Amino acid sequence: MTQNPFLVPYSTPHQTAPFDKIKNDDYLPALKEGLAQGRKEVDAIVTNPAKPTFDNTIVALERSGNLLGKVASVLFNLNSAETSPELQKIVKEASPLLTEYGNDITLNEKLFDRIKTVYDHRESLKLDPESSMLLEKTYKRFARNGANLDEKGKERLRAIDKELSQLSLQFGENVLNETNEYLMVVTDEKDLAGLPDFAREAAKATAQQKGKEGWAFTLQAPSYGPFMQYADNRELRKKLFLAYNGRGFHGDKNDNSAIIEKIVNLRYERANLLGYKTHADFVLEESMAGSKDKVQSFLDELVTYARPAAERQLLELTTYAKAHGFTEDKLQSWDNSYYAEKLKKEKYDLDDETLKPYFKLENVLDGVFTVANKLYGITFKERSDIPVYNSEVKTFDVFDRNGKFVAVFYGDYFPRAGKRSGAWMNDIQGQKVENGENIRPHIVNVCNFTRPTDTKPSLLTFYEVTTLFHEFGHALHGMLANGKYESLTGTSVPRDFVELPSQVMENWCYDPEALKLFAKHYQTGEVIPNELIEKIRASQNFLAGLANLRQLRFGLVDMYYHNQKPTGESISQVEGKIDSVANLFPRVEGTAFSPAFSHIFAGGYSAGYYSYKWSEVLDADAFEFFKEKGGLDNKEAAESFRKNVLEKGGSEKPMELYKKFRGREPSPRAMLRRSGLVL
Repeated sequence: MTQNPFLVPYSTPHQTAPFDKIKNDDYLPALKEGLAQGRKEVDAIVTNPAKPTFDNTIVALERSGNLLGKVASVLFNLNSAETSPELQKIVKEASPLLTEYGNDITLNEKLFDRIKTVYDHRESLKLDPESSMLLEKTYKRFARNGANLDEKGKERLRAIDKELSQLSLQFGENVLNETNEYLMVVTDEKDLAGLPDFAREAAKATAQQKGKEGWAFTLQAPSYGPFMQYADNRELRKKLFLAYNGRGFHGDKNDNSAIIEKIVNLRYERANLLGYKTHADFVLEESMAGSKDKVQSFLDELVTYARPAAERQLLELTTYAKAHGFTEDKLQSWDNSYYAEKLKKEKYDLDDETLKPYFKLENVLDGVFTVANKLYGITFKERSDIPVYNSEVKTFDVFDRNGKFVAVFYGDYFPRAGKRSGAWMNDIQGQKVENGENIRPHIVNVCNFTRPTDTKPSLLTFYEVTTLFHEFGHALHGMLANGKYESLTGTSVPRDFVELPSQVMENWCYDPEALKLFAKHYQTGEVIPNELIEKIRASQNFLAGLANLRQLRFGLVDMYYHNQKPTGESISQVEGKIDSVANLFPRVEGTAFSPAFSHIFAGGYSAGYYSYKWSEVLDADAFEFFKEKGGLDNKEAAESFRKNVLEKGGSEKPMELYKKFRGREPSPRAMLRRSGLVL
């Protein structure tokens, strides 16, 4: 009988996950063994006759569950990037077991008594800042997750957590099903008018793959986005828009409406059970913002800047459209990208078709590596002997400037049926120091970019370029982690701080010095001309008011669901209320974005979506510091950012880390200036 690969030491380079050996049948037995080992380790802490100390209680708990973490990280990474009905079934069985295990720990009275004893004597322990933070977070994790509840309360909490874990998985599966099941087939070439060659080629390839005649368009971003941007056929744009914005909202097996209602109610009940007024109060207590009132006023204030700018920009867009044959009073949502692309082309003589030849995926990837090298001194060496879960995944060794190994980096860049939409970073192995050894991280970036065609390599839109840089910023946060405790390293930071490294990296996409490192024509090798760089920079704020309002709309809907007692209103009523403030386009019956809002209902951003805007304040302020200090060539800002932000993870309070990097608290003026919302 073949040995379960999870249950023996990995014999791969850097002990990377042996994806080539792992089978679906391996997950549940290894997971159950991990649960048993974890429980044994926790039991050893609880029954230890020695008096509770930081090492025998807090550190011992931190070090427990290694096998479980090893299995779960692979399983959940693959469920996002390379899933299948069989894997989804395994995850559905595994999730309640993991939830129960987590609750068995946080609701263990004897364990909490030991933690509380150590916490109550914290002043006399003389711990370093990182150990103090571990103690504080461990205590709060228990207190915030029911350790002080009576038995009845604990039982109810267990039931809520189990149901929430199942509901969020079902939500994500429904969105994936809706995305994968939809296909718009076009058989008349006249209906492709306006579409550039790359979009036609990709659609032809999709049709062939699906066994259809003609051209096929999907709800995956590289198919949906270009069609909405370029297709002259307005009825087909509308059709695709309705399909995309109706995901999870059709009253069928994939409908997420009832799931949203259940999730919102259960989160509220859970918060009440733990002594918090709302789910937002619970979540935001540990955030950089600190309270729901601060978040709400932050979003409301940004609306006052963004809405007037958005109204001016929509008027300009409508006037342009009417001058070019649009005959209705108001633009609809399915007209926005189409006329925006044409207006941008007219105003700046710039469009994605002009830029794409300069953004071959391999060149952009090399560019982000070069920027990271110039800033932080790290280098990337591609390997072919690290096992991967799909042949398209690239793997790299990462080294420091002194040649010391830093991390393994996986890059997974194209859409597939088993991959959820969007872009994200995960770790397959986190960073920590154990038994004197600095165990280095294994980091993955997953994206859904335009595929190569028979005649062209993968040429990225500028939005895809910024997405690659964004996710790579998260990857740097993981790869350069340098702490003692895994639960505090890398991206283990408050939600409204985690986007700082990613959004700082995006800024380099607009920097002439950085662009010239990688923006080279895929056929001629010509470096992107200064004229095009100036156009990119000039167009950076193009329709920024509308773009800001769109992000604020998402954040406001998230807060509406979570910062009050559930209202019982329908999804359409909730979104209608927010749209009266933060959406200038007419509402469309039968559409809503909440039923596909995976960030807050299938991911970890509930009561936290505002953090994208919050982090924009931080990243604009931070990037001004990089530029003040001389950009890519001056290492002062980069060294400070690496030392005080990227390496530190959540080992100190985020505001303290930011002040150590910047020398002061962040100011919102830089973000407002960059967006063109103030002078």
